[in-house]
Amino acid sequence: MRLSIPAGEIAGYLARQLSNFFPDGELTAADCRRSVDGALERLEHCLVRVKDKYLPAGAQPYFNHRHTDHYAMLLYLVGNTAMRLGEPGALCEKTYALNKALHAIDAFYEIELPEVFFFQHPVGTVLGRARYGNFFVVYQRCTVGAKDRVYPTIGEGVVMYGGSAIIGDCTVGRNVWLGAGTVVMGEDIPDDSAVFAQSPHLVVKSTSRSVFDSFFQSR
Repeated sequence: MRLSIPAGEIAGYLARQLSNFFPDGELTAADCRRSVDGALERLEHCLVRVKDKYLPAGAQPYFNHRHTDHYAMLLYLVGNTAMRLGEPGALCEKTYALNKALHAIDAFYEIELPEVFFFQHPVGTVLGRARYGNFFVVYQRCTVGAKDRVYPTIGEGVVMYGGSAIIGDCTVGRNVWLGAGTVVMGEDIPDDSAVFAQSPHLVVKSTSRSVFDSFFQSR
Protein backbone atom coordinates (compact mmCIF):
# COMPACT_ATOMS: atom_id res chain seq x y z
CA MET A 1 0.00 0.00 0.00
CA ARG A 2 1.30 3.46 -0.89
CA LEU A 3 1.46 5.89 2.03
CA SER A 4 1.27 9.68 2.02
CA ILE A 5 4.16 9.72 4.50
CA PRO A 6 6.34 6.79 5.67
CA ALA A 7 5.03 4.51 8.44
CA GLY A 8 7.57 5.83 10.94
CA GLU A 9 6.38 9.39 10.29
CA ILE A 10 2.75 8.30 10.72
CA ALA A 11 3.71 6.90 14.15
CA GLY A 12 5.39 10.20 15.04
CA TYR A 13 2.46 12.24 13.73
CA LEU A 14 0.04 10.21 15.86
CA ALA A 15 2.28 10.41 18.94
CA ARG A 16 2.42 14.20 18.70
CA GLN A 17 -1.35 14.42 18.31
CA LEU A 18 -1.94 12.18 21.32
CA SER A 19 0.53 14.09 23.47
CA ASN A 20 -0.99 17.46 22.50
CA PHE A 21 -4.63 16.41 22.90
CA PHE A 22 -3.99 14.55 26.17
CA PRO A 23 -1.07 16.22 27.99
CA ASP A 24 -1.02 13.81 30.94
CA GLY A 25 2.07 11.94 29.77
CA GLU A 26 3.97 12.02 26.50
CA LEU A 27 3.75 9.20 23.97
CA THR A 28 6.60 8.79 21.50
CA ALA A 29 6.77 7.44 17.97
CA ALA A 30 8.44 4.34 19.39
CA ASP A 31 5.45 3.82 21.73
CA CYS A 32 3.10 3.86 18.74
CA ARG A 33 5.17 2.17 16.05
CA ARG A 34 4.21 -1.51 16.54
CA SER A 35 0.51 -0.70 16.70
CA VAL A 36 0.69 1.66 13.72
CA ASP A 37 2.52 -0.96 11.63
CA GLY A 38 -0.06 -3.60 12.52
CA ALA A 39 -2.93 -1.21 11.86
CA LEU A 40 -1.55 -0.22 8.45
CA GLU A 41 -1.29 -3.88 7.49
CA ARG A 42 -4.91 -4.43 8.48
CA LEU A 43 -6.00 -1.23 6.73
CA GLU A 44 -4.36 -2.37 3.52
CA HIS A 45 -6.42 -5.57 3.75
CA CYS A 46 -9.53 -3.32 3.73
CA LEU A 47 -8.53 -0.74 1.14
CA VAL A 48 -7.27 -3.25 -1.44
CA ARG A 49 -10.86 -4.57 -1.59
CA VAL A 50 -12.74 -1.27 -1.54
CA LYS A 51 -13.97 0.42 -4.71
CA ASP A 52 -12.64 3.95 -4.50
CA LYS A 53 -13.60 6.51 -7.12
CA TYR A 54 -10.14 8.03 -6.74
CA LEU A 55 -8.34 4.74 -7.31
CA PRO A 56 -8.76 2.65 -10.50
CA ALA A 57 -9.73 -1.00 -10.02
CA GLY A 58 -6.67 -3.16 -9.56
CA ALA A 59 -4.39 -0.25 -8.66
CA GLN A 60 -2.29 -0.23 -5.53
CA PRO A 61 -4.33 1.14 -2.57
CA TYR A 62 -3.30 4.50 -1.18
CA PHE A 63 -3.48 5.73 2.42
CA ASN A 64 -3.55 9.48 2.94
CA HIS A 65 -3.15 10.55 6.57
CA ARG A 66 -5.07 13.77 5.76
CA HIS A 67 -8.02 11.88 4.27
CA THR A 68 -10.32 11.85 7.28
CA ASP A 69 -12.18 8.63 6.40
CA HIS A 70 -8.84 6.83 6.00
CA TYR A 71 -7.54 8.29 9.23
CA ALA A 72 -10.69 7.42 11.20
CA MET A 73 -10.30 3.80 10.08
CA LEU A 74 -6.62 3.84 11.02
CA LEU A 75 -7.25 5.25 14.50
CA TYR A 76 -9.79 2.53 15.29
CA LEU A 77 -7.32 -0.08 14.03
CA VAL A 78 -4.40 1.37 16.01
CA GLY A 79 -6.38 1.22 19.26
CA ASN A 80 -7.66 -2.29 18.57
CA THR A 81 -4.23 -3.51 17.46
CA ALA A 82 -2.60 -2.00 20.55
CA MET A 83 -5.11 -3.88 22.72
CA ARG A 84 -4.37 -7.14 20.90
CA LEU A 85 -0.63 -6.58 21.34
CA GLY A 86 -0.99 -5.82 25.03
CA GLU A 87 0.36 -2.29 24.68
CA PRO A 88 -0.16 0.16 27.56
CA GLY A 89 -3.79 1.13 28.06
CA ALA A 90 -3.02 4.81 27.50
CA LEU A 91 -2.36 4.18 23.81
CA CYS A 92 -5.68 2.35 23.38
CA GLU A 93 -7.68 4.89 25.35
CA LYS A 94 -6.13 8.00 23.85
CA THR A 95 -6.38 6.77 20.27
CA TYR A 96 -10.06 5.96 20.79
CA ALA A 97 -10.65 9.39 22.33
CA LEU A 98 -8.72 11.13 19.53
CA ASN A 99 -10.97 9.47 16.96
CA LYS A 100 -14.02 10.85 18.77
CA ALA A 101 -12.45 14.32 18.93
CA LEU A 102 -11.33 14.46 15.30
CA HIS A 103 -14.09 12.54 13.51
CA ALA A 104 -17.00 12.33 15.97
CA ILE A 105 -17.07 8.54 15.64
CA ASP A 106 -17.39 6.25 18.65
CA ALA A 107 -15.69 2.97 17.75
CA PHE A 108 -14.28 1.63 21.02
CA TYR A 109 -10.98 -0.19 20.73
CA GLU A 110 -12.44 -3.36 22.28
CA ILE A 111 -15.12 -3.85 19.63
CA GLU A 112 -14.15 -6.24 16.84
CA LEU A 113 -14.99 -4.81 13.46
CA PRO A 114 -14.53 -7.32 10.64
CA GLU A 115 -11.39 -7.80 8.57
CA VAL A 116 -12.95 -5.80 5.71
CA PHE A 117 -14.95 -2.69 6.54
CA PHE A 118 -15.28 0.83 5.17
CA PHE A 119 -16.11 4.18 6.78
CA GLN A 120 -17.79 6.70 4.47
CA HIS A 121 -17.80 10.14 6.21
CA PRO A 122 -18.91 8.47 9.49
CA VAL A 123 -19.51 11.65 11.54
CA GLY A 124 -21.80 10.98 14.50
CA THR A 125 -21.65 7.19 14.17
CA VAL A 126 -21.59 4.89 17.23
CA LEU A 127 -20.56 1.25 16.78
CA GLY A 128 -21.24 -1.02 19.74
CA ARG A 129 -20.24 -4.57 20.65
CA ALA A 130 -22.17 -6.40 17.96
CA ARG A 131 -20.93 -9.34 15.93
CA TYR A 132 -19.97 -7.85 12.57
CA GLY A 133 -19.73 -9.73 9.28
CA ASN A 134 -17.13 -8.92 6.64
CA PHE A 135 -17.70 -6.23 3.99
CA PHE A 136 -19.41 -3.83 6.38
CA VAL A 137 -20.04 -0.25 5.18
CA VAL A 138 -21.17 2.56 7.46
CA TYR A 139 -22.09 6.19 6.78
CA GLN A 140 -22.87 9.17 9.04
CA ARG A 141 -25.04 9.18 12.18
CA CYS A 142 -25.38 5.40 12.28
CA THR A 143 -25.86 3.42 15.49
CA VAL A 144 -25.20 -0.21 16.35
CA GLY A 145 -26.20 -0.81 19.96
CA ALA A 146 -27.77 -2.94 22.64
CA LYS A 147 -31.21 -3.24 24.14
CA ASP A 148 -31.38 -4.91 27.54
CA ARG A 149 -27.64 -5.61 27.12
CA VAL A 150 -28.19 -7.73 24.01
CA TYR A 151 -26.33 -6.71 20.84
CA PRO A 152 -27.19 -7.58 17.23
CA THR A 153 -25.51 -9.95 14.81
CA ILE A 154 -24.70 -8.43 11.42
CA GLY A 155 -24.07 -10.62 8.37
CA GLU A 156 -21.65 -10.20 5.49
CA GLY A 157 -22.16 -7.36 3.06
CA VAL A 158 -24.30 -4.93 5.06
CA VAL A 159 -24.42 -1.21 4.27
CA MET A 160 -25.84 1.30 6.74
CA TYR A 161 -26.81 4.59 5.10
CA GLY A 162 -27.03 7.86 7.03
CA GLY A 163 -29.04 7.85 10.23
CA SER A 164 -29.77 4.11 10.22
CA ALA A 165 -29.57 1.94 13.33
CA ILE A 166 -29.44 -1.72 14.32
CA ILE A 167 -30.44 -2.19 17.94
CA GLY A 168 -30.85 -5.13 20.30
CA ASP A 169 -31.59 -8.80 19.79
CA CYS A 170 -31.72 -9.11 16.02
CA THR A 171 -29.89 -10.78 13.17
CA VAL A 172 -29.31 -8.88 9.94
CA GLY A 173 -28.66 -11.23 7.05
CA ARG A 174 -26.19 -11.22 4.20
CA ASN A 175 -26.29 -8.56 1.47
CA VAL A 176 -28.61 -6.12 3.23
CA TRP A 177 -29.12 -2.43 2.51
CA LEU A 178 -30.42 -0.20 5.33
CA GLY A 179 -31.92 2.97 3.87
CA ALA A 180 -31.35 6.40 5.38
CA GLY A 181 -33.13 6.75 8.72
CA THR A 182 -34.02 3.05 8.97
CA VAL A 183 -34.17 1.66 12.52
CA VAL A 184 -34.08 -2.11 13.03
CA MET A 185 -34.83 -2.99 16.64
CA GLY A 186 -35.35 -6.57 17.79
CA GLU A 187 -36.30 -7.86 14.33
CA ASP A 188 -34.46 -10.28 12.06
CA ILE A 189 -33.75 -9.26 8.47
CA PRO A 190 -33.40 -11.94 5.75
CA ASP A 191 -30.56 -12.12 3.22
CA ASP A 192 -30.74 -9.99 0.07
CA SER A 193 -32.99 -7.30 1.49
CA ALA A 194 -33.46 -3.55 1.22
CA VAL A 195 -34.91 -2.17 4.45
CA PHE A 196 -36.76 1.10 5.10
CA ALA A 197 -38.72 2.83 7.90
CA GLN A 198 -38.54 1.94 11.59
CA SER A 199 -39.41 -1.02 13.81
CA PRO A 200 -42.07 -2.23 14.37
CA HIS A 201 -43.21 -0.89 10.99
CA LEU A 202 -40.28 -1.93 8.81
CA VAL A 203 -40.60 -2.23 5.06
CA VAL A 204 -38.42 -5.12 3.86
CA LYS A 205 -38.06 -5.72 0.13
CA SER A 206 -36.14 -8.43 -1.67
CA THR A 207 -33.28 -7.12 -3.81
CA SER A 208 -30.86 -8.54 -6.36
CA ARG A 209 -28.52 -5.56 -5.98
CA SER A 210 -25.19 -6.62 -4.49
CA VAL A 211 -23.41 -4.74 -1.70
CA PHE A 212 -20.26 -6.67 -2.64
CA ASP A 213 -20.33 -5.55 -6.28
CA SER A 214 -21.28 -1.97 -5.42
CA PHE A 215 -18.64 -1.24 -2.77
CA PHE A 216 -15.91 -3.84 -3.17
CA GLN A 217 -13.69 -5.05 -5.99
CA SER A 218 -12.63 -8.41 -4.55
CA ARG A 219 -13.56 -10.78 -1.76
